[in-house]
Amino acid sequence: MPHPVNTQRLWQTHMDMAKIGALPNGGSCRTALSAEDKAGRELFVQWCEESGCEVTWDAIGNIFARRPGIRSDLPAVATGSHLDTQPHGGKFDGIYGVLAGLEVVRALNDEGIQTEHPIDIIVWTNEEGVRFGPPLTGSSVFSSAVPLEDAHASTTVDGTTVLEELKSTGFLGDEKPGLRKLDSFFEAHIEQGPVLEAESVDIGVVTQIVGIRWVEVELSGQDAHAGTTPMAYRRDALNGASRIMVRLDDYVRSLDPLARLTVGKIIVEPNSGATIPGAATFNCDLRHPDSVILDQMEAEIRRVAEEIAGANSLKLSVRTLLNKPPLPFSEDIISCVRNAASELQLTHKDMLSGAGHDAMNLAPSIPTGMIFVPCYRGISHNEAESAEPEDLAAGAAVLLRAILSRAHAQ
Repeated sequence: MPHPVNTQRLWQTHMDMAKIGALPNGGSCRTALSAEDKAGRELFVQWCEESGCEVTWDAIGNIFARRPGIRSDLPAVATGSHLDTQPHGGKFDGIYGVLAGLEVVRALNDEGIQTEHPIDIIVWTNEEGVRFGPPLTGSSVFSSAVPLEDAHASTTVDGTTVLEELKSTGFLGDEKPGLRKLDSFFEAHIEQGPVLEAESVDIGVVTQIVGIRWVEVELSGQDAHAGTTPMAYRRDALNGASRIMVRLDDYVRSLDPLARLTVGKIIVEPNSGATIPGAATFNCDLRHPDSVILDQMEAEIRRVAEEIAGANSLKLSVRTLLNKPPLPFSEDIISCVRNAASELQLTHKDMLSGAGHDAMNLAPSIPTGMIFVPCYRGISHNEAESAEPEDLAAGAAVLLRAILSRAHAQ
């Protein structure tokens, strides 16, 4: 079958969606269940209904746009991602996975192709976790990782509850999350990294999402006057934290190239320029595809922290806040994506995902996989996020073929 994806149509849907919550530097802000997210969802629903889809949503606001199959009793082959963004988000993170699914449906309609299985395009609620937590809310509730009642009770940054926001936006559905039967799930996404562009590769075949672990280090010393306390008498918590961070950075750089350690959050008290900090807390974000290496990294954090805290007369607390083990994708779905790329004569390579995605919540229960396409310099979570129309179309064409391998064209 020739590749029927309409490159210009796919691009235009991205540009039209980006107008909702448009930012001055080219990005978009549609945080979950905000007025902008509501408008983006309504536009998506309109497009899907115009394409002949039956659109419903469940009790956590996940949207399901179904293109009927010849056999309604069969589980749907599903694809999708999310429409919510970071505060300074781009036009493609998450959005591409949803709109590539829409383009698959439109292309099948153009060609008059029917499938045995239904095809679902899914918009998962609150992937980004900006207005409320946890991130990946919709897919977490769907997969029973988070109870629906807990998600409904979550408080937004505006002081409302998620349940109130679902009601006010009109996206509180009757369907209980997780009851819908799915044959498989494909998530198309921009890479959010520089590899595909740098190596001039068309398609990333995602084989696994790396393990993610968050470790919090809390140091307690003593507030003291910056001008009158000699260096030898200080119990400077921030100084101790800084020494730990430098040691850990050196250590992780000595490991294999897949190891990642990031300190992106530091809390310093009393945070005054003339006072020696008496308390400092920082979070270490660890990532690796091997749980054994993650264990080693966490053990090194604890060892170095104890050593430096002891040498500087600081009290220490170390806690593991999050532990998401490495998650391999289905070999069957990986093969579907590889075969589709090969049939379209697109260059491709196996890749790991260093970021979490909704697909990771589906993978334990149904055959799941991901398709990456290049993005400009790997920039994401940034208004400068960009991708080429031809790359988006290539990924959508791979998605179409991969879906047909499961949904069975008639």
